[in-house]
Amino acid sequence: MKQLIRIVFASALFCPVIGMLGSCSEEADCSMVGRPMMNCLVYTLNEMDIAVRDTLDSLTVTAFGTDSILVNAQQDVRDVSLPLRYTADSTILVFRYNQQTTDTVTVRHTNTPYFLSMDCGYQVTQSLTSVAYTRHHLDSIHIFDNEVGLYGSTNLQLFY
Repeated sequence: MKQLIRIVFASALFCPVIGMLGSCSEEADCSMVGRPMMNCLVYTLNEMDIAVRDTLDSLTVTAFGTDSILVNAQQDVRDVSLPLRYTADSTILVFRYNQQTTDTVTVRHTNTPYFLSMDCGYQVTQSLTSVAYTRHHLDSIHIFDNEVGLYGSTNLQLFY
């Protein structure tokens, strides 16, 4: 009888533990997969025509043709990270410096989807091909690295 009680007690303890260990499975963590952002740094040329980091007093960036505000009246801007459209091969951004001054930047890029996993679906890699812009406040733009990524590498150098 004591042996039967021990067996029942042990199975009452170990069956739930074994069940929990067996039911755990690896789940894909799709939250670790971020969206690639185009990173832009602000520069100016000094007296010797050497590029030095600069700061914009204020910047608001919107996506042209939408009501999306990507950067909202940010102060003392040294760098900015911006998403690119993954449903089209160009993204038009409007840089507003104050009430009167804006620049329009058109970024052309390629979008290449690749399969990540069954749980996470696909991801899109983006590569910059060209940049066109107005020159109201902006002087020039240089493509530093054309591969847009997740890790904060500089893609565009904005010269003012």
